[in-house]
Amino acid sequence: MQRLFQSTDISILVLFRIAFGVLGFADVIGTILHEKTRNNLANATFNFKYYGFEWMPTLPEWGLLLFMVAMIILALFIALGHYYRWCTVLFAIGFTHFNFTEVTQYLNHGYLFCWLSVVMCFLPAHRCFSLDAKRNPAIYSDTTARWHIWLLAFLMGVVYFYGGLAKINTDWLHAQPLKIWLQAKRNIPLIGSLISQDWVAWAMSYGGLALDLLAVPLLLMRRARLVIFIFILLFHFINTLIFQIGIFPLLSIVLTLFFFPPDLPRRIFYYFLKKYPIIERMTGVSSSAATLFFDNYKMPTLATRRMTTGILIAVCLFHLLIPFRHHFIPKHVAWTEEGHRYSWRMMLRGKTSSGYFIIKNNITGEETKEYGTKHLTSRQRRKMRSNPELILQYAHYLRDTYKEEGQDVEIYAHIKVGLNGRKKQAYIDSTVDLAKEEYPFFGHARWIMPIKWERE
Repeated sequence: MQRLFQSTDISILVLFRIAFGVLGFADVIGTILHEKTRNNLANATFNFKYYGFEWMPTLPEWGLLLFMVAMIILALFIALGHYYRWCTVLFAIGFTHFNFTEVTQYLNHGYLFCWLSVVMCFLPAHRCFSLDAKRNPAIYSDTTARWHIWLLAFLMGVVYFYGGLAKINTDWLHAQPLKIWLQAKRNIPLIGSLISQDWVAWAMSYGGLALDLLAVPLLLMRRARLVIFIFILLFHFINTLIFQIGIFPLLSIVLTLFFFPPDLPRRIFYYFLKKYPIIERMTGVSSSAATLFFDNYKMPTLATRRMTTGILIAVCLFHLLIPFRHHFIPKHVAWTEEGHRYSWRMMLRGKTSSGYFIIKNNITGEETKEYGTKHLTSRQRRKMRSNPELILQYAHYLRDTYKEEGQDVEIYAHIKVGLNGRKKQAYIDSTVDLAKEEYPFFGHARWIMPIKWERE
């Protein structure tokens, strides 16, 4: 236990603080510029809620824009280390609220960034190379506790390992859904004709599987670390080039650096400081400072160490166990979506869907078709039709809406879904009245139809 609290170089943590702030800034700017995302959050009549977060309020579009401006300022302040403690807490609350407002906005990197924003509240990443340290020299330190470094490396390791484990499935081993997605990219200038070839999908499928499973073991080996890191850089560059997946590649690269010695950023910085004197003049940092090392780190009390260790164990167990939960639910997770979220099942399924709801009036017997166009955005409709939990949420919304109008109705879903290139097939039992059903969050919903695995 004591090793967790020994001091180590803080420079990698400082680098991450800067990167975290910059990436947070970029992510919020991307949301502001993405009109469809704003519409999905602000202009829908109905918002799909996370289990346990049904109380989360939704902002109108003008409120959402003001909120985003505040988040941009907080992100920049974090990067600068300006009022770091307050800014990290406010940013963590804001970013988590934003990501848990609408289920159809779920992204793996958003979930990871939520966790990182919470963790950052407890890390002293402002004690060096920050406006806080300049304003209050008493907090300055070149060191931090080892667990601050190890926890961030652990979180990235979980993403790699479980991302690789999830790829060990029949579809991925047959290069699906990458074959479909890469074919859709065939019109990209310069590289479209290359990446749309079948062998590229096979190479990326097995290369991605091997990289995810081997990343952590090889990063822990000093001699193999640099080689696997180069492959990781190449992997994320290709993904960015083809799929444009936001900040996730850069975030992963920065987090992967936590597997290197924690003083690596300091050594690189002072190397260039000595080599290029202009950097010294621009930053005001003297190259002679490379030989100085200020350490005012104090070992926490035994009670604090025990409490911190207990919390760290709980956090680690959560991240190790949650991704396994779908194995305890019958049927295939890629089809049912039961246990999919928070399990690092990244880019494993592509679904096509179509269908509607039948609303039957129990008094008159009249039946009405409902496609969702009145209450949902196009993204919400697309995401809803391929997720049983969301289908049920919308069915309950329709039930409650009609009930407010004094009508007693039954709701039936006539929805078909195709998974990873398969022909569309019945997804929901159309004889089950969804108005009377409840979603089994820790079990299997009986009204999800079984998948036929044969392809077209």
